[in-house]
Amino acid sequence: MLPLLTVPHLDREFDYLVSAEQSDDAQPGVRVRVRFHGRLVDAILLERRSETDHPGKLGWLDRVVSRTQVLTPDVRRLVDAVAARYAGSRADVLRLALPPRHARVEKETRPTVVDDFEAPALDGSCWARYQRGERFLEALSHGRAARAVWQALPGESWCARLAEAAAATASTGRGVLAIVPDQRDIDALSAECVKHVGAHRVVALSAELGPAERYRRWLAVLRGAATVVIGTRAAVFAPVADVGLVMVWDDGDDNLAEPRSPYPHARDVAMLRAHQLRCAAVIGGYARTAESQALVESGWAHDLVAARSAVRKASARISALDDSGYAQERDPAARSARLPMVALTAARDALKRGHSVLVQVPRRGYVPALACTKCRTVARCRHCTGPLALEGPGGAPNVVSPSCRWCGRVDADLRCARCGSTSVRAVVVGARRTAEELGRALPGVPVLTSGGGEVHATVTGPPTLVVCTPGAEPLTPNGYGAALLLDAWALLGRQDLRAAEDTLRKWMAAAALVRGREEGGTVVVVADATLPTVQSLIRWDPVGHAAAELAARAEVGLPPHVHIAAIDGPSAAVAALIETADLPAGAELLGPVDLPIGARRPAGISDGVEVVRMLVRVERAAGLELAAALRRGVATLSARRDAEPVRIQIDPLHVG
Repeated sequence: MLPLLTVPHLDREFDYLVSAEQSDDAQPGVRVRVRFHGRLVDAILLERRSETDHPGKLGWLDRVVSRTQVLTPDVRRLVDAVAARYAGSRADVLRLALPPRHARVEKETRPTVVDDFEAPALDGSCWARYQRGERFLEALSHGRAARAVWQALPGESWCARLAEAAAATASTGRGVLAIVPDQRDIDALSAECVKHVGAHRVVALSAELGPAERYRRWLAVLRGAATVVIGTRAAVFAPVADVGLVMVWDDGDDNLAEPRSPYPHARDVAMLRAHQLRCAAVIGGYARTAESQALVESGWAHDLVAARSAVRKASARISALDDSGYAQERDPAARSARLPMVALTAARDALKRGHSVLVQVPRRGYVPALACTKCRTVARCRHCTGPLALEGPGGAPNVVSPSCRWCGRVDADLRCARCGSTSVRAVVVGARRTAEELGRALPGVPVLTSGGGEVHATVTGPPTLVVCTPGAEPLTPNGYGAALLLDAWALLGRQDLRAAEDTLRKWMAAAALVRGREEGGTVVVVADATLPTVQSLIRWDPVGHAAAELAARAEVGLPPHVHIAAIDGPSAAVAALIETADLPAGAELLGPVDLPIGARRPAGISDGVEVVRMLVRVERAAGLELAAALRRGVATLSARRDAEPVRIQIDPLHVG
């Protein structure tokens, strides 16, 4: 029996007696209630035994909550492995893996499904554009454990290709698990998979379904009614029977990182599941992360890329700002203007040809950041120190009253804390302000804003100027004629170790929606052409960028070359854990330092307590040993009850 408790030192099995009346229902994997320390708690029955090694008196199982065996043997092994990998408790992982129960849904009569769908003949010709692509599809259709990191071509219908891979695996009678970042991707991939395997065999899992419907679909997966399961990060634990293929799309998206303890990444959990089940796996995307490149360089997966001739043919013509005298002569203000003449000309040409234009800006809103006009000090709220912003038009920045983006308070009497000036300027221009400026520059052209709370799926009708934030790009029937990538400094200049990787991913996602160069497609990135990230975009070389990123991380000792544990908490609690845990030989301690800006405080720590971060770095081979040592240390301190709680994150996306 495993009680679902958040107390670290109670993350172990407990024995209970089962009465004769409960024996038939009390099977491994069911939800039960047990009396623990004088109160009833939820638990999962792990196994039945005829004897016990407990020397004391055993308590009785209170009741079986449901006869449904929600924890399958495969998912149980995965839960154990994830807890060991991320230094967490199994109870926390089970909360991620098992959705809340709905008794009414469990009692519903299962609908009778007539399997009259005739799968169309699988056409793998589009996979032939990729080196060894047809062989990969053939391996899936024969049930072999082929593993690849797939680099999708610009303009590629990624959901159609993944649906073909799913159909090839489903034809062998095995299950398919696909993990995507958000609901839009779920809808697109589900529609394609339905065409290949039938609607009754495809199940989509996401939080937007609501608790009852999500549990209904999850039960359909558990009972074997679905062959292809598509979902967001939590679906990586879905109880798919006889998994033959695990797919992850766009693994660099932050949505795939779980914000709850023990903070696993869906990509790593998916690959761990593929490794445990010895099944096929594919990680796809227009860009590539250093973690995916590490899988290729280690030999665990192979490259699935197109030849350079195919890449050049499929990609748009990509240009950036340069230092040539010719360019400076044509547009002297090109390097200082937010929208240089070359970008405006590309937009006008595309609109004249009858194609929509995509404009990507890093921030949503109107003017999301302000600074003093004289001394350039960032304007902050005097109540909570949050950033001040303008929510909409209404006059010059020094006339409109800014409001705080954190607490919402309006500062009607803004004055710079450093120089006393009352005038402010825009630091970052948001999507709505950009749409307003472009509407004046291109009169008569419809302008559409996508991002924030209003994300458009498609754009139809006359040629439109679409201003969007990264990840909110609408689709067009025939592709965009041009794409303008503005404010590159706001993405590349972030104090984030993954800034370059994340910027290239966002740029490529937008550029992939533009028509090919033979069809006149153009992409203009307003950035210095000599920057390595810009050069990777111009050459459309995500593999080279990922390899360089991986080599750079290895040089400075960052994941995935090594494993790093970030320990957040009060300084005394962090020091107690480091002293208690038997860290692996060669473990390097970095810190403690202040908690990084933007990082959430650990749960259970009051606002008045100072929180610090300590980093523990070990060689990659010692990752499991480090996680085990930290788990034991946390359990020991929890049993003593003499230290405040700490938060442990293994290989966090944002180290500092």
